[in-house]
Amino acid sequence: MIKIHDIADGVLKGNLRSLAKAITLVESRSPDHSLAATTLLDELLPDSGKAMRIGISGVPGVGKSTFIESLGLHLTGQGHKVAVLAVDPSSQLSGGSILGDKTRMEELSRDINAFIRPSPAGDTLGGVARKTRETMLICEAAGYDVIIVETVGVGQSEITVASMVDMFLLLQLPGAGDELQGIKRGVMEIADTIIINKAEGDNRPRADLARQQYENALHMMAPKSGNWIVPVLLCSALNHQGIDTVWEKVVAFKEAMQESGEFDAKRSKQNSDWMWTLLMDDLKDYFMRDRQIEALLRQVQESVTKGMSTPSAAARRLLETFKKIKY
Repeated sequence: MIKIHDIADGVLKGNLRSLAKAITLVESRSPDHSLAATTLLDELLPDSGKAMRIGISGVPGVGKSTFIESLGLHLTGQGHKVAVLAVDPSSQLSGGSILGDKTRMEELSRDINAFIRPSPAGDTLGGVARKTRETMLICEAAGYDVIIVETVGVGQSEITVASMVDMFLLLQLPGAGDELQGIKRGVMEIADTIIINKAEGDNRPRADLARQQYENALHMMAPKSGNWIVPVLLCSALNHQGIDTVWEKVVAFKEAMQESGEFDAKRSKQNSDWMWTLLMDDLKDYFMRDRQIEALLRQVQESVTKGMSTPSAAARRLLETFKKIKY
C-alpha cells in the first residue's frame, strides 16, 4: 500500500528517496496510481509555486548540458537549490530512452544542492514528458527554488516547454549566417533571451557577428511582451564565462514580469491550459481502455487503411458506439 502522507512528509523535508518515489508515482501510467498521485500533489500544492521555472532549448551540439551544468553550479554556489528536469528522446519503436544526463552533468550531479531527473519523453507531443509539470511542483515542494527544464530540441518541444515555464532561454551557436536563415520563426518568437554559447577563442568574432544579426532579426519581429526587450547574450559555458550575466538577466526578467503583473497572469493561464491538457489526455485514455472500443478500433482502422471508410465516418462510428456503451 502506498503511504501518501509519508512520501509527502519526506518530500517536504527534502529527502531524496521520497522525492524520487513521488516523481515515479506521478510519472506512472498505471490507473491504480492515478488517484494516489493526485492526492499526493494536492498535499504538496501549498508548498509549491515558489521557484523560478526556466526552459532551455537549442540546436544539437550547442552545448546545452554544459551550459546547464555551468549555470547550475553558479546558482548552487550562490545558495540556490537547483532541479534539472532533462527530457530524453525516447525510441518510438522500443519505448526506450537514453538516460545519460547525469553522465553529461557529472559535476552538478554530485552537488548536494542539485537534483537531476532524466525523464523519458515517450509518445507525448513534442518530446516533453507528460508529467513534467507535476514533477516541477514536487521539486518546488522539496525546496528547489530554480527549476530548469531541458528540451530535446526537436519538433514542437520548445513550444510545449515554453507553455510551462516562466522564462525560455534559446541557445545558439556562433556564426549565425545561414543558420539564422534556417531558424524557425516560432522558436524565436517564444524566446525571452537568446544566448550564443561557445563564444570563446577563434569563435568570438563570429559570436559578435551572430549577436548583431539576431538583434536585427528581433527588431523586425513583434515583441513578445511590452515589458521586456529580448536580449542577445554571449557566453562560454565551458569556461564559465558570461554565466553570471545570464542569471542577472533572469532575475531582471522576473522582476519586470512581477512588477507588471504579467508573471502571475502567465502562471494562471498555464494552470488553466494544464487542466485542459490533462483532461484531454485522461479522456483519450478512458476511451482507448474500453474493451468494446478496443475491439472495434481494429476493424475501423483497417477500413480506413483500405479506403473502405473515410476517417471522419470512422471517428463518428467510434464515438457513437462509445456513447451507447456509456449512456
